[in-house]
Amino acid sequence: MSQRWVIFIITSSLFLISQFYRASNAVIAPLLVRDLAINTEELGLMSASFFYAFALTQIPLGILLDRVGPRLTMTALSLIGVIGAVIFAWAGSLSAGVAGRMLLGIGMACNLMGTLKLLTIWFGPATFATLSGIVLSIGTLGNMAAATPLVLLVQGVGWRWAFTLIAAVNLVQILVLFLMVRDRPPPGADASGELRAELKMNDILMGMKLLLAKKDYWIISCGTFFRYGVFAAMQTLWAGPYLINAMGLSPLAAGNLILLLNIALIAGGPIWGGLSDRVFRNRRGVVIGGLVLLSGSILAIALLPKGAGLPVMAFLFFCFGFSAGTANLFLAHIKDLMPLALAGVAMTGINFFTMLGAAVFLQGLGSLMQRFYPTAALGISAFRSAFLLCAAALLVGACLYFFTREVGRGRERS
Repeated sequence: MSQRWVIFIITSSLFLISQFYRASNAVIAPLLVRDLAINTEELGLMSASFFYAFALTQIPLGILLDRVGPRLTMTALSLIGVIGAVIFAWAGSLSAGVAGRMLLGIGMACNLMGTLKLLTIWFGPATFATLSGIVLSIGTLGNMAAATPLVLLVQGVGWRWAFTLIAAVNLVQILVLFLMVRDRPPPGADASGELRAELKMNDILMGMKLLLAKKDYWIISCGTFFRYGVFAAMQTLWAGPYLINAMGLSPLAAGNLILLLNIALIAGGPIWGGLSDRVFRNRRGVVIGGLVLLSGSILAIALLPKGAGLPVMAFLFFCFGFSAGTANLFLAHIKDLMPLALAGVAMTGINFFTMLGAAVFLQGLGSLMQRFYPTAALGISAFRSAFLLCAAALLVGACLYFFTREVGRGRERS
């Protein structure tokens, strides 16, 4: 196996465990409420703290990736994540739980961006959207592990020991990363054609200035803010309480539906990437289509009556997961508009708003349900209002996206 594919597998596995940590609160939410003595609003805050820390880490991350390199950056941050996982596993209060989740957010902040930065160096740019879609689909295996498999593990050893075991696995991954991953191919083996010279800090700062001056950056950021904010709010937390408390399903049945949602996301990522790279050769139109479908899916879920059959719920959860698979296209779109040498800055700039969206929707929906439905914060009416708001936000994002600029494959970046 060639070195670049070894690096692809190692870094993708780190993104997988990052996705596990993100989504793990969904099926253990009732246990967290019980063991940490917290309410719905506090549960939303604790889950959001991961994403707030993750988003803020994106600000220096682009510079670190372009200046220091993915290998050392991913290693250092991932070690912080392991510490956070252990603190969260043995938290006895809301404050300890928030601290653990924040350290986890910092630690996992580089696993996707570092992997994508390495893809820009080790693989050709023509396959970026497809390969990044595969990476996101591999990462979704972590979301799947955080559904039914996590339910079964927690039933066997408890949620605290489950997270301790995952942290130990994560530590082994970090060691393998440090020993085997290299930032660049050997001389003469560069597949991407990217300039090998180190960027000076002034070049990076000028790149950030260029990025912030583009209206496309702000529109793409808005689109990914709504897309991932809505999706993450459902996938990483609220799907579990919705299915268990509002719809009356068992934890195992809820875990199975969340698992199906993530299977659909895996299927959707490469398909959306292939449609963009090979069929339509377009970012904007494919993204808009995905946002509209995602809005329709969450709207249909919002209108489900209590007692709706499992086949109907399974179909809608599959549609929701599949239509969320456009994540890699937001990154590919901004990458099309920026020089390859500044790919780290461009992608982390977009990822900042991606993670911020998750934090805002996770906390915001929890606050909305607690404050407007104080006696039934986890009831079907509370979730219906929250999901209707999500559907409207996605449509706003789709409308704004019409105003982005499309750069055809093979054309010069400006």
